[in-house]
This record gives sequence, C-alpha cells and structure tokens, in this order.
Amino acid sequence: MPYLEPNKDYRTDSLRHDADFAEHEIHVDTAKHYDDCYWDYRTAWFDNDNLALHYGYWEPGITTHSQALTNKNRIMAATAGILPEHHVLDAGCGIGGSSIWLAKNIGCRATGITISAQQAEHAKRNAHRHGVADKTDFQQMDFLNTAFPDASFDVVWAVESSCYAVDKRDFFREAYRLLKPGGILIACDGYATKRDFEDSEWQAVMDCLNGWAVPNLSTVEEFQTGMEECGFGNVHIVEATQETLPSSRRMYLTALWTAPMQWIMHWLGLRKKAQTANYKVALAQWRVFNEGMVRYCLFRATKPA
Repeated sequence: MPYLEPNKDYRTDSLRHDADFAEHEIHVDTAKHYDDCYWDYRTAWFDNDNLALHYGYWEPGITTHSQALTNKNRIMAATAGILPEHHVLDAGCGIGGSSIWLAKNIGCRATGITISAQQAEHAKRNAHRHGVADKTDFQQMDFLNTAFPDASFDVVWAVESSCYAVDKRDFFREAYRLLKPGGILIACDGYATKRDFEDSEWQAVMDCLNGWAVPNLSTVEEFQTGMEECGFGNVHIVEATQETLPSSRRMYLTALWTAPMQWIMHWLGLRKKAQTANYKVALAQWRVFNEGMVRYCLFRATKPA
C-alpha cells in the first residue's frame, strides 16, 4: 500500500525527463507548468473578469462558473476580515485575479508575487485594464524567501498556492515574518484525508501532483499543526469540499469533452508535456475529491498582537 509521506517531493521524472529546466528546483517546475498551460486555462477556465486559476466556491445564489470563481475571493476576504486600509500580500498571485478583485471591491492595497515572470507581466496588464494599477503591485518572487521587510503586511493571502512548498512550515515562517502583529494568514487548498492509499488510488494521486507540479499534500491536521508550530494562533478551519465539487466536476467534464482534440494534438506533437499532464490531472482531481481521498478547506490564522 503506497504511503504519501509529508514534506517529501513526489514529483516524478515523468515531468522533467529531457526538459530544459532544473530537476530539483520546484519553482522552475511551477513556473513552467503555468507558462506552458496558460492558453489551456485561458480557454477552459478563467475569463477577463475573474482571472482565476483556482476552484470556485458554490453556494445558493451562485449559478455560473465565473460567479463561483469570483465568489471564492468574496468568501476568503470576508473570512479574513480584510478592510480598505489593509495591505495584502497575495502569495502565489497567478495572473492577478484575487489582487485585482481585492483592490476593486474592497479598496485595499494588494501586492502579488509569483514565481513566473510571465504571470507577473500578465497581472500588471490585467491591473491596468481593470483600473487598479495604482492599488496593486506584481513581482516575480519566491513566497518562501521574499525581499520584503518584517511586518510589511496586514494579511497574507494564499489561494491554492501553499501546496507548492515542499515543507509547508517554510511558507508559514515567512508569512509570520511578513505579517504585522495581529495580522491574518488566510489560505485555502485541497488536503489529503489519509496517508496510506490503495494501489488503485495511487495513480490518481500522482497524476494530480505531477499534473500541477505539486510536491505533496498536507492533511488538514498537519496544516494546522504547522501553523501553530510557527507561532500562529486562533486557527479557524472552514470545510468547503461540497462548495468545491461543482468546480471539480466541471473540470472533469471539460477534459472528457476535449479528449479527442487533446490526444490528436498530443500524437501530432502539438501539445507540450505540461499540457498533457494538466489534461490528466483534470480527470484525476475529480476522482480524488469524489472518492474522498482529498478534502477542500479554508484556513484563517492570526499572528499574536
């Protein structure tokens, strides 16, 4: 029975063999994934308004995929208690969707960082187009080792990005350093429900990790313990698996609908390795959620005042 060990890099050579990037540098893997798959996300997931690379949050009154993606920002901001006077660090900002939403809808300042130079440029252009370039800033930077001074931010925001830290405590320590006393860490992601997997489940788990260049998954308990070990208190957890499943199902169905084109283009050599891996994860992620191998949660934690 395979065992998913915490804090171990489970990306396999299948993603990196003959690739022109460093084998042991996960930030390079991550940037390459998002750069190579940009047009997949652009055509199948986000639009010009939500600019979202994350799952949606479905609840009564939400009727479309785009609304659900935007609603995730609203839920996160409300949970964190973000105010207009706050300065938010969007750690793993993608193409700027959450930062732009915060600036437009709450009026706070938002600094977004991403390991991808291409994403940072996309985010800057998107901020200009949405009229919030004066309230946002986007930089290429590793969220485990930033250049910002201590106590620079009121909120550290991580939407489906903390999973890219091999040891999640490295992220918590940097977030703690960057937060002002009394500051808030808000994070959401998928979390493993167990460590031992049946052989039949293991391939789906590995397809998810490899397809998104994620090294491993924490359990909810490990994530909370890591926060507390790094000094955070008042950890509040919101279960959001049911609110996430409609997005997971949509991703799965989109992969089924596009399967013929995916494999024809793959056989013709018109799909990059990261794109084929991204297609496989669209199928696998539905299984790991639907069969209870993974749950989705929001975390809110406080740096003591």
